[in-house]
Amino acid sequence: MKDNKHTGMTLIVKTVTRWTVLLIMLYGWYITFFGHLSPGGGFAGGVIVALSFIHIILAYGKDFVAEKISEHLAGILETTGGLMFLTLAILGLAAGIFFKDFLGQGKVFSLFSGGIILPANIAIMIKVGFGMLSAFLCLILFSYQDKK
Repeated sequence: MKDNKHTGMTLIVKTVTRWTVLLIMLYGWYITFFGHLSPGGGFAGGVIVALSFIHIILAYGKDFVAEKISEHLAGILETTGGLMFLTLAILGLAAGIFFKDFLGQGKVFSLFSGGIILPANIAIMIKVGFGMLSAFLCLILFSYQDKK
């Protein structure tokens, strides 16, 4: 991660962030992908993924993250997650019942054993993760406007 030494927090915080943020994000994906087999799911995974982005914002500053993800892009990704979830529901409706499992069930205790639960968890993770990131970015923008 290339950064300006004059923005964000100290070098120690930035170094720890570089080491831990990918692990936090991977943990969020793990919670999402295995939410139908263990405690977790899309909402919990989305919160953890959002916190990994917020960790970067707090360590490096808003401008560093704004170069990579804008508020507009976060909003588009949040909307995409919601549309993915709604698409799963409508595809189930086309199969006969709203949210019907049209994928079928796989082998018990395997990653793909939950039918549409895994794609629904991924859609919820995207929706919640980028929704929280958008809210945090908006709070930062209002904070900057109040200081001016």
